[in-house]
Formats: sequence, structure tokens, C-alpha cells
Amino acid sequence: MTIALSGCGSTASSGNVTLRLVAAEYGTTPETSSERYWLALATEFESKHPGVKIDIDIRPPKTIDSDVAAMVEEGKAPDLAQGGSYADYATRDQLYTADEIMSVPTQANFLSQLSDAGKVNRIQYGVPFAASTRLLFYNKDLFDQAGIDAPKDWADLKGDAQALKQQGVTTPLALPLGPEEAQSETLMWLLGGGGGYTDTADESYNIDSSANVKTFAWLKDLVAQGLTGPVAPGKLDRAAAYKAFAAGKVGMLNGHPGLLTVAQDQGIDVGTVELPGVDGKAKASMGSADWMMAFKQNGHRAEIGKFLDFVFQDENMMTFVGNYDQLPVTYTATEKMAANAAYENVSVFRSALAESELFPYGKTSWAGVSESIKRNIGKAVEPGQSPKDVLGQIAREAATSESAE
Repeated sequence: MTIALSGCGSTASSGNVTLRLVAAEYGTTPETSSERYWLALATEFESKHPGVKIDIDIRPPKTIDSDVAAMVEEGKAPDLAQGGSYADYATRDQLYTADEIMSVPTQANFLSQLSDAGKVNRIQYGVPFAASTRLLFYNKDLFDQAGIDAPKDWADLKGDAQALKQQGVTTPLALPLGPEEAQSETLMWLLGGGGGYTDTADESYNIDSSANVKTFAWLKDLVAQGLTGPVAPGKLDRAAAYKAFAAGKVGMLNGHPGLLTVAQDQGIDVGTVELPGVDGKAKASMGSADWMMAFKQNGHRAEIGKFLDFVFQDENMMTFVGNYDQLPVTYTATEKMAANAAYENVSVFRSALAESELFPYGKTSWAGVSESIKRNIGKAVEPGQSPKDVLGQIAREAATSESAE
């Protein structure tokens, strides 16, 4: 869905307080840029709060975390920033807690799964802004031509990929383990194999577990059989894989809600199923969230709280998720989405989110571990490489980072 926004003018004017917001770019064109959303929202907020101005700084998703880190390091922290990791700032006492900045009704309205994921030492610092999850997408026309059905487990998935290859499909199964989003793609497959990034008992890293090693040995076999296309998984970014799927060149891949709209707009008849696992469906879907962080440096606690209370009003949340095919992070907006037929396409993603497993966001080491996965995981499926050795290297780096927490 695309919802038109108005009032997009400059917010750089003098006021009693100016809040600087660093936000991620969700759009793909100037017309769909996140800047349009935030400028419209800021204009409306400013009209209701004459003493507060919002200065908006939009950054690419690939660099926003490092950009914010550099700002903080230089002593120029923004008042608010979106990002994928907040725990390190929280442990350095650089962030307001959620209950220091937001009203009780706003804070209580967040989905409990996401509120819990935003905590460090049982205190919430990360404010969920937008959520997503993943399903297995498949091209129904290509499947019909190959005479196959949607996979229910990994044996089906391999058989379907082999049948698609025999039909001349360029990429039967896209496996984007390139640095753009390798940490997400990896977790999906680990969950399918019964593993994950952490031990469920004590939440310590368990990256080179036997289940995870078996998962990547199985994926490496798919690559060796030529079932993952002409580009090595470690060189394939998610954006390129999604583009190829929307062009009808990919049989299957793991996808988020935004891909559904893009592919359908390109005329692809898209099927979706819950992520297959080794013996049936995966133990969970992969859930993800972008986080809003409120920095203490400039001391604008009251103004930050007023703005966040406004941001998380249902109509504003619904505009954002409608524009960018995300899932809302509050109970009331989720209920409104469920009751609105315009969002029927993403209903299956809402169900998957409720049973999803998220990244270990609350670990201060997670940002570094995530980067290690992005750099190294593609090697695990390369010829001549050992999945056990590659996962072991990442695990050792994770253990070193965790011991330093």
C-alpha cells in the first residue's frame, strides 16, 4: 500500500527546542522516501507543540548503525535514532529508559514480545518501531510448470529445487548470504535445522552447535548441486535476490512482507508457506525489529517523550506500515490491521511474528557478532571450506565479545 503524505516542508527552523532524529531510509525512490513520512509527521507534531522543532536526518539502512555510532563517538549524539542495536549504548548509560520518556499508555501498548526484546538487564531501553518476519516465497507459475507443490520440509525443498533446475530455472533457490542481511538469512536456516544463535537454557551463544553445523553442511550440498543459482551465496545480497525473484528468475527464497507487494506488482503469482525445517516446519520464524533509541546527551527528555507518544499513535503507525509493508509494534495498531481488509496480504506474517524468534538484541556483543556473521558466513558453503570451521570461527569471536560484556 502507498499512502500519500502532505505537508512535506523543511523542519530546520528555530524553536525553543530542536530534536534531531536520525532515521532509516525505507523507501526505494524519492517519491517513497522515508523523509516524506517523517517530514509530514514532524509538520503535524510541530503545529501541536509550538516550542519543539524536529530536525530529520535520513540515512541508508546499510550505514545507519555505523553513522550513529560515529556521531556518538564524536560527542554529537542525536536525540533520537533508529538502529539495529541499542544494548551497547544502554550499558554505557547513554540512553533514556523507556519509562523515563514515554507515557504509561504508550509503553504498555507495545507487543510484549518486542518490549522484552528491547530490555538490557530487565530494563527497556530499545523502543520497537517497526517489525517484520519471514516466510518462504515461491513462484507459483514456475512450480506449476515443474509439476511440484510447495515444500513442507527440507526434503521437499531439495526435490523442488532439483525439479526447477531441470526446467531451466536460473535460480531454483536463492540463498543470499552476502553482507547486506546475512545475519537474517542465516538465522532462518538455523531455526529450520532446530538450532539458532543462542542456547535456550542460558541464552549464551551457541553458533557452532551440532545442529547448526549440520544445517550448513546441508546448505553447502545444495550449492554444490547448482541449486542456488549462478552467484555464490556469499556474494549475493538480499536486494539482488529479491529483484531476481520479482523478475521471475527465482523459484524460491525467504522473503519479508515488502517483497510480496513488489513481486505481485511485477506480475508474479506468489505463494507463501511457513519456513520449512528438516522434519517439518521450522521451530520458529525469524522475527526482526528496528529500534528507536533516545540519547541523554542533549537532555531533551520531556520533548522526546512527547514526540514518541505522538509517533506511536495508531494513525501514524498505520501510515508507516502501510507505506513500507511492515508490521505494527503496538497492540491497538495490530488490531486495526487485522480488521482492515486492505492488509489481508500480510495477515500470515502477523501470525508468524507471534511465534517468531528474534535476534539477541539485548546483548551488547550482538552488533559485533552480527558483523562477524555478515563477513564470514558465506564461506561456510564455499567449495573447499568446512562449515564446522567457519561456524567455529564466528563462535570464538562471539565468545570473546560476550566475555567482555
